[in-house]
This record gives sequence, C-alpha cells and structure tokens, in this order.
Amino acid sequence: MLDFGATFLPDPPSQRFVELVVRAEELGFTHAWTYDSHILWEEGYVYLTLAAAATSRIRLGHCVTNPGIREPTVTASGYATLQGVSDGRMVLGIGRGDSSRRVVGLDPVPMGRFESSLEMIKELMNGREVEWNGKKLHLEWAKGQPEIPMYVAGYGPRALGVAGRVGDGVVIQLADPEITRWIIERARNAAVEAGRDPDALAPIVVAPAVVDADLPRWREETRWFPAMVSNHVKDLIARYGTDGEIPTALTEYALAVKEYDYNEHSLVGASHGQYISDEICDRFCLLGDADQHIARLRELEDLGVKQVNLYLMTTGFEATMERYGREIIPQFQPTAVA
Repeated sequence: MLDFGATFLPDPPSQRFVELVVRAEELGFTHAWTYDSHILWEEGYVYLTLAAAATSRIRLGHCVTNPGIREPTVTASGYATLQGVSDGRMVLGIGRGDSSRRVVGLDPVPMGRFESSLEMIKELMNGREVEWNGKKLHLEWAKGQPEIPMYVAGYGPRALGVAGRVGDGVVIQLADPEITRWIIERARNAAVEAGRDPDALAPIVVAPAVVDADLPRWREETRWFPAMVSNHVKDLIARYGTDGEIPTALTEYALAVKEYDYNEHSLVGASHGQYISDEICDRFCLLGDADQHIARLRELEDLGVKQVNLYLMTTGFEATMERYGREIIPQFQPTAVA
C-alpha cells in the first residue's frame, strides 16, 4: 500500500490552509505537510495547530524543518506538544536547512551538529531522557504518547547516512526513479551498517504534481522545483565533485543553474526556472494524465517508496488534489475481500 501526502504553503489566510487539509483528509490523503521557512511565509507551527484541531485522521508535519533556526530542544518540545494536541498524529520531516537559514544569512547546519541534534530531538520529543549541553532533560508530560516518526531529508552520502542511522525514513525531494533508487540504497546501506533493519526505513518521495495532459503548460509552472533541488546538489558538487560519487543524473543538470533567487522560492514562474529543461521537469515532477501518474507511482512503489507527497503549488492545484482522491489514490489501496 502506498500512502499519499499533500504539502500546502503556510500562506494567509490560515483558514484556507485548514480547509485544504480538511479536504485532503476527506479525499483519502494520509498526510498533510507544510514548509518551515519563517521569513518567506507565516509560522508553520501555528498552521499545523489549526489543522490538528480541524481534522481527526490525517497525519501532520513539516516537510521539512531543520535543527538550526530553532534551538533543537524547542523543536522537540513543539512536536511533543502538537502530538498531544493532534491525538498522536504528528510526523517530523527534517533536513539541514535551506530557505529558512539562507534567507537570514546562515548556511545549512553542519553535518556533525545535524546528526547529534536529530538523535536528541528524536528521543526528547518522544518522552525519553536525553543529555544536552551537559544537562539531563526529560519532557515528563510527553511520556506515554504515541511515537513521533522522524523522516530525514537528504541527497548526499553523509545526509543519507544520518537518515539510515537515525531516521525512520528518508525524504527524497524528486520523483526520478533512477535517483530515487540510488538514494534508497545509500540510506538502507547506512541502516545495515548501524545494525538497524533497512526495510523499516520508509522512503518518501516529494514532488510537484499536476494531473493534466497539457505538458507544456505544467512544465512552465513546475520548473522552479528542479531549480530548488539544484541548491542542495551544488553543495554536493562542491564537496564530492562530478567524478562519480554522486549520480550524473543528479549533478549534470544542476551545473546549468546559474543563479537562484530565494525571494521566488517555490513560486510558479520563478526566474531560476529558465535553466531547467523539459526533460528534467518530466523526470523530477509528476506530470501528465492519470495513467502516466499511476505508471510512475507504480515504478516508485516497486523501488520501496512508502509515501508520495505532492507539492500542490501550481495554479488550480485543487483539481489535481481532487483527481488524486477520485482516480489515483484508490488504485493503491488494498482490495477489499468479501
């Protein structure tokens, strides 16, 4: 069974965000996510709180937060609190930080600090005692709540190592099967090396989606996404080069992106989309008619993907959400047995 999520920006008015999450729940989506970029958009924690109060089944979380903008014990406490508010429906997506840190002049969180922060957050938010800054800490009031899973975002070997050692899953921000296979293999290898069950590591693919046959139109509205991914890939190129450590399918296109404007982050028509080819849009995004979506989703499911999370940020994205609920999600649900 493949789960489906939907990501909505924390844009005003907040009631609109709540209405979208409520509708996603009605349509059979299992997860609703939002961004955590506090300068570019409104405060995601507030939006998730409102959505928790308005829903009863759908799971909620950030895709993704990071342990650098907020002190990590604050993130742990915030999620433990939301776990109580939502009756146990929180999920935490977390990475090293992109827009929320770069916009305020900070680089992504260094890898060593990233891993130690995630280890602590995972324990503290789930009611277990930790040692942090030489102090023993325990959220006594969080004890006994359902476990909050942690999904770690990454593209490169070191981040995927953290996902395998610490995470309950890996967030893969693209829908290209070749790259997805490589990412899953690296994360699961790290899990094996850490003595963990690799099959327990749940991969989540995240990508813009439009169910419509007018490919030229929707490529134009989703070119921002591969450009966004290129920010992370360029960091990998700076560290590993282009000699084979990172798949060419991931590095080659990123070299063509000459500039990125964070004022247009995740926005349709962003100027940095000019560097993205039609082929890359088709590989990284979920575009085309319903049959094309189903075929790609089957391919991803066969690779071990457990959830596909749709970035619903194009014009008229409500139509795609509705079509997923009516035509696509039912194709991936267990067949009822009489």
